[in-house]
Amino acid sequence: MLAMPDIKHIKKLRNEKSFSINAITKRTGISWVTAKKYADRDHLPSESSPEKRGMMYDEVWGDMVSDWLIEDYALKKKLRRTNKGIYLQLKDQGFPGSYRTVCHFIAEWKNTHGAERDKSQESFERLNHPPAEAQIDFGTTEAVQEGQFKDIHCLIMSLPYSNAGYTVPMPSENQECFLEGLKILFEQLGSVPRKLRIDNLAAAVVKARGTHGETVFTGAFEQFAMHYGFEPEACNARRGHEKGHVENKVGYVRYNFFTPVYCKIEVQSYETKKYITLQSRKT
Repeated sequence: MLAMPDIKHIKKLRNEKSFSINAITKRTGISWVTAKKYADRDHLPSESSPEKRGMMYDEVWGDMVSDWLIEDYALKKKLRRTNKGIYLQLKDQGFPGSYRTVCHFIAEWKNTHGAERDKSQESFERLNHPPAEAQIDFGTTEAVQEGQFKDIHCLIMSLPYSNAGYTVPMPSENQECFLEGLKILFEQLGSVPRKLRIDNLAAAVVKARGTHGETVFTGAFEQFAMHYGFEPEACNARRGHEKGHVENKVGYVRYNFFTPVYCKIEVQSYETKKYITLQSRKT
């Protein structure tokens, strides 16, 4: 039996270009009987899809994953389960299969159910990041406290040259939390980067960089930068790819440590200061 593309080609030669059976035989190199069979058949043969077999189809695991994927489409994209998160949940339920088995099933499920795809065709120039250059950004996620969802603002610093990353959870994204978070991150790093690339955060930037101007930073942030001796650099407006490394780190921290299914928070008060302690399932 010929493949479906070959059959369609024969039908096109016969119906649209009015080729004779002999001409089709010479054009395609198949026998006259085969060319006649497919050229003059009224209906194209239907492609048969093999029946899916395996533990994801024969047992309850596939139905469980399908239900979770459907549930996740009602959430924000950043709060949806990852493949790894789904696999860990299945393991808690006694799943005997491998991580690769789960990934194959999820990919096939998304293809057959019209999952969202990245349609962005915009290309960007690759940026070079010298040593001692860092990027900083806030990432908001959710955790469960006493049965309720709470927003957690994670200040994340990444160093693209070494691929290192540091994070600290903060209660807000105001200037006080931003500067205090930077101080804690510098202590975690054990040093201060020479250059710090940031987004146009309201806590640090008064006026974003324009076509004929430079970025105007807040007075408190400029004093902070002078005290620690680093050079602040703000990205252009609506150019998140200019700090793409820290954007990836935000996603990594969110999906690996702050997924609501696996994470809970405890708020403790010491001398009128509130510290958020995050307990991850992995730790």
